[in-house]
Order: sequence, then structure tokens, then C-alpha cells
Amino acid sequence: MPARSCDFTHAITRRPATTITAGLRAVDTGTPDLATMERHHADYVAALRSTGATVIELGPLEDFPDSVFVEDTALCLPEGAVVMRPGAPSRLGEAAAMAPHLRALYAEVRSIEGQDSFIEGGDILVTEREILVGRSARTNAAGIAELARLVAGWGHRLREVATPPGVLHFKTDCSLLDAETILATRRLDASGCFAGYRVIHTAEGEEAAANTIRFNGLVLMPAGFPRTRDRLAAAGYDLREIANSECAKLDGGMSCLSLRFTPRPA
Repeated sequence: MPARSCDFTHAITRRPATTITAGLRAVDTGTPDLATMERHHADYVAALRSTGATVIELGPLEDFPDSVFVEDTALCLPEGAVVMRPGAPSRLGEAAAMAPHLRALYAEVRSIEGQDSFIEGGDILVTEREILVGRSARTNAAGIAELARLVAGWGHRLREVATPPGVLHFKTDCSLLDAETILATRRLDASGCFAGYRVIHTAEGEEAAANTIRFNGLVLMPAGFPRTRDRLAAAGYDLREIANSECAKLDGGMSCLSLRFTPRPA
């Protein structure tokens, strides 16, 4: 039986803008190369499409350097979508630009509207049993509380958890592998936030591999983390490694690059 948290009919991506070199970054590890990023992004989109899903690839938004990271703009659930209110002021326009595309697919689209509310999709992990939201520099208590109210009517339970100090987003350090299993760094798992789940740890020194995605039958993971790859392969997952060197320079990973969902018919 399909799991709503990892089996999807649709994805939305957005091609990187030429202004990507001005994208936000927590630590400067170099300027991303646009041509290389475009190749990596094309490989990522092809992997999504290989599962049979409908992938909507939006054009670049030159006014928004970080707009390739579409996950932060919305939370997409079967019942409807919620447009986020990003914690980085320069990214507020990205969420507004995504809203009409969601309205074309969903009968109901809600929005985070509080002026004191901030929340980004990179801090939200949807499992079969609950929605985990990490408090971070980009997601605050007001944003979490507002999202909890918006999704409660759709029957979803939200639980606030902590993001480790110095970690940009909750999902920087974790991802869902199947209905019961989470890939996580040891530092995040040590908080106890995944009690009741099966947890596979990233290998020491390969913490950046924690941001993967389960998309239908595939687990898409960033290339370059062989010990974590071997752990996932040994657990029986069908892996697809995607080069991610340029997005990583902007703190981006596999989940950041798409919105993944199955809209319920109106």
C-alpha cells in the first residue's frame, strides 16, 4: 500500500537562476558554478521523472538567488498546500511566486500570514504518523503554532522539535527513508526526537548525507558519501546518487530542490 509520506504522483522543481552565485550561505565554501549546477539539477529532475511521476519544472526567478530551493516555499499534503513565510527576508517573494502553481493543482491552498510568523519547508519532516517541525534560525515558535492550526483541520498532528545549534534546517540532519525509518545524524538523534522510529545513522564525517529524499521507489542521496551509501544499500534501499557539489555551497541538499506530493482530487 502506498505511503503518503514517500509515494508521490507529482513534484515541482525550479531551474537555478543566473543570480545563484549571490545565494545565501551559512559558511562561505566557494561560489557555485552555474553550468555545473544546471547539469546536477537536470540529473535530479531526470531521477524524479524516472519513477513515473509528473515533474513540473518552473523557470528561474532571477530576482531571487535562492529560488532553486523550492521546498522552503510550501508544505504540500494530500488535503491541501500551505504557503510558507520564509525566515530569510530576501526569500519572501519566492513563496508568493509559488502560490499560483499550487492553486492550479490543489482545491485548497492556505498561507502562513502572521507578521511575526516565520517557517521554511526545510524544517518540516512529514511522516506517516505526524509532522515534525524543527525550531531553527529560519523557523520560529509563531510560525510553528500557525502551521499547527492550519493543518489540524486536515487531521494532521504537528510536533515541535529542536534543531541542533549551527544546523540551518531540521532536514539538514535527517530524512525519511520509509514509513518507519529515518536517516539522521547522531547529533540530531541524540535529542530523542525520533523515539519510536527506526533510525539509520550517517557515517562519521558524512553528516551532509543526511539530507536525502525517498521518492517512490528511489532514495536520492548526494554523491560522495560512500560509507553512508553502503549502510543504506545494506538496508535494502534502491539508491540513486546525485552530484550536489554546487548546491552544497549554498547549504542545499536533495530535499531542498523539490516539492513532492500527491494532491487529492477536489
